[in-house]
Amino acid sequence: MGVHSPEFDHEKPYENVVDATIRHELKFPVAQDNDFKTWRSYNNRYWPAEYLIDQNGVVRYRHFGEGAYEETENLIRDLLEETGADLS
Repeated sequence: MGVHSPEFDHEKPYENVVDATIRHELKFPVAQDNDFKTWRSYNNRYWPAEYLIDQNGVVRYRHFGEGAYEETENLIRDLLEETGADLS
């Protein structure tokens, strides 16, 4: 799941968020956080920020800024396998 906390005014309208998810072919749900409630609950200060949360609600990984894509992907796969998902 993604949480969109807009950095710029043009990122706030719902329609623009929907268009961006379609344009970037995102296959996961994206919550819109215009009021920054989720952002603040994680004491976030960075765009982008990635948090991987396991099935028990424990934050297992944090990454701030661009990059670490392969590392993040591998950790996502590890967490999915912990749930019993078959990734073959």
